[in-house]
Amino acid sequence: MYLDDSKFEIVIQNTPLVSIDLIIKNAQGQVLLGRRNNRPAQGYWFVPGGRIRKNETLAQAFKRLTCAELDQEFLLDEACFLGVFEHLYADSIFDSETSTHYIALGYQLIVDVSFDTLPLNQHHQYQWFAINDLLNDANVHENTKAYF
Repeated sequence: MYLDDSKFEIVIQNTPLVSIDLIIKNAQGQVLLGRRNNRPAQGYWFVPGGRIRKNETLAQAFKRLTCAELDQEFLLDEACFLGVFEHLYADSIFDSETSTHYIALGYQLIVDVSFDTLPLNQHHQYQWFAINDLLNDANVHENTKAYF
C-alpha cells in the first residue's frame, strides 16, 4: 500500500519505518553508494534501499526495491542477510524538525551494475567505494558505515 504525503507524515511522526537496505558489492569487493537527493541523509553517500509497504512481504519488497533502485530485479534468496540495523535521523523528508526512525534490514548482493541504468530519483550520483575508503570518508553517512 502506498501512502499519500499527509498520511505518510503522520506515520513518520509516530512510528518507526521498516526498510530494506541493499549492500551491493561488485566482483572486486567494492560497495555501491549513491549521493542522496532527499532528507534524511541528504547529500551523503548511502546504500540503495527503501521502505517495506503495508501488506507487502519481504520477498515482494526486495524484488520491487531491487528493480526500483538497481534497475534489475533480484529475489530475496539471492541475497545474504546481514542483520537488523537502527537508523535515527533528526530530520525527515518533510522538514528539518520531524525526526525519522528506521529499522533497516541489511541484505548483501554481489553484482556488477552499470551506472548508466541506475535511477536518479533517490540518488543523483553513484560511485564504487573500497570498504576502507568509505569508512574513512566524512561524506559517507554513519548509518552506511555501520554495515562494515
